[in-house]
Amino acid sequence: MIRGVRGATTIEENVEQEIVSATEKLIREMILQNDIVAEAVASVFISVTEDIDGAFPAKALRRITGWTYVPVMCMREIPVENSLKNCIRIMIHINTEKSQREIHHVYLEKAISLRPDLKDE
Repeated sequence: MIRGVRGATTIEENVEQEIVSATEKLIREMILQNDIVAEAVASVFISVTEDIDGAFPAKALRRITGWTYVPVMCMREIPVENSLKNCIRIMIHINTEKSQREIHHVYLEKAISLRPDLKDE
């Protein structure tokens, strides 16, 4: 079965180093908390808010050993009024036998505010 693992984080500055570093930190935490191996990944979608254009956050995925052939796509979030700014969101689609309740979604930095209902799980 394919399940989605969600994650989000924020950056302070729209510069390549920070975008890639924050994305890598988030992906690594999603991998760790869900025991994800690259061979089980169907695809990765990464979206950014419209104020992020300093780099492709997908570059972070290429820093992770064994993830060379994982399909990844970057896209822009819809610009909803009063939404969280400087936000990077990730959806990893994995092949797993885990139930939805067993999936650990990861929210870092100011993105914790997106899903406060998940912070204690």
